Amino acid sequence: MVALFIFGIGVATNHVGTKNPEFNFTIANTLFYVAGVLQFLFCRSLNQPISKGLRNFFIFSVIIFVPVFEFMRINGTFEMRTSFMVMISAFFFTWQIIQLRRKRKADPSQQLFYIQFATGAELVLALGRLAILVASGLTIREVDQLPQVLILFTIFQIVMNTLSYIAIGGYWAEKIALANARSESENKEIRQLLFEREGLITSLLRANKTAATGALSASIAHELNQPLGASNLNIQFLQKRLAEGVLTADQTKEVLAALLSDNQRAATIIQSLRSIFSDGKIGVERIDLNDLIQSVLKIANPEIHSKNIQVILQLGASSTINMNRGEIQQVLLNLINNAIQGLAESKKPHKTIQIQTRDVPCGVEAAVLDNGPGIGKEVQTHLFELLAGSQKKTGMGLGLWLCRHIISRHGGHIRYEAAPEGGAQFIFFLPLDQS
Repeated sequence: MVALFIFGIGVATNHVGTKNPEFNFTIANTLFYVAGVLQFLFCRSLNQPISKGLRNFFIFSVIIFVPVFEFMRINGTFEMRTSFMVMISAFFFTWQIIQLRRKRKADPSQQLFYIQFATGAELVLALGRLAILVASGLTIREVDQLPQVLILFTIFQIVMNTLSYIAIGGYWAEKIALANARSESENKEIRQLLFEREGLITSLLRANKTAATGALSASIAHELNQPLGASNLNIQFLQKRLAEGVLTADQTKEVLAALLSDNQRAATIIQSLRSIFSDGKIGVERIDLNDLIQSVLKIANPEIHSKNIQVILQLGASSTINMNRGEIQQVLLNLINNAIQGLAESKKPHKTIQIQTRDVPCGVEAAVLDNGPGIGKEVQTHLFELLAGSQKKTGMGLGLWLCRHIISRHGGHIRYEAAPEGGAQFIFFLPLDQS
């Protein structure tokens, strides 16, 4: 457009004829050349990236074009300058058509067809201008001497050039629209996949609850059986005394106190189990991690005692944390279960599980460690991956993956280290407030 504007000014203000037109024509034709170069590079870029060497070559050609055309403006004729520009244009148009045909085989875009059609028309009109000059045999020295048909061909070529630029804009608009539609479709698929992923993780969390407590079920049943059995004996004692009519007030108080104690023991275990399996609200609440550890131990203690394992608590943390109670309970239960399983294979006479908490900057750090056989180095590299390699045999794959997922979702992190006494040690950090 700038080239056309400058060219129009040059024609309107030209008073010296076509022999030595004003410098405006050099500027205008240089801009026409630059436009042709850019259009050619656009068509070539449709099939392959523009190399640095080709880009530098055309920059250099623009620099050379200016003095060459300026020399022709001063010393050449109208026919010479027109022939020069037509030959350059024909070269560019031919290569553009080749590049566009190649691209349309892979991408049958309607806009590319329009560009190819307009470029082909420009090529025909440019060669037509050259043919008219040759056929006329005139030496044109004044603008008034220009044949009308040559002027018409020039105007039509400019129109076609304008249409080709409109088609280029339409092509990019088409590509942007397709990219936006594709992006929206992909975003929709991603949202659906994320929704399904959350659903799968929720199902895994529920399954893990069942698996984690199922591993302790025999010991839990045994622990429940003790207060229930004691209650049954006390009830039989009451029935016998009542039947004999020799039940004293002191005996009644003693038996009722025992029944109340046994009932409380059973209720405590059931309540702890219920807190594990209750979905509760999805959000977080401010909780004392030490209290949560104690509640999980009420579930795990029967299994711990049945394996003759000693639990050492070093609960030094004093800060409360925003967390999802049920999810962090699962983390603790998984880590304690892993420690129990590791110690079950150990032949050490004194088996211990240590649970530690301490305040650290911006949060609380907790550790669950045992003095069992530990974890082999070949497993440690993919310890927190989902069902990776040899973890399938130990059953740790899903549990530890869920632990990492839950801790990460709370804004924290979990890692494995060898325990000082040679066993396994899992350390996790939870921030005071989730970001």
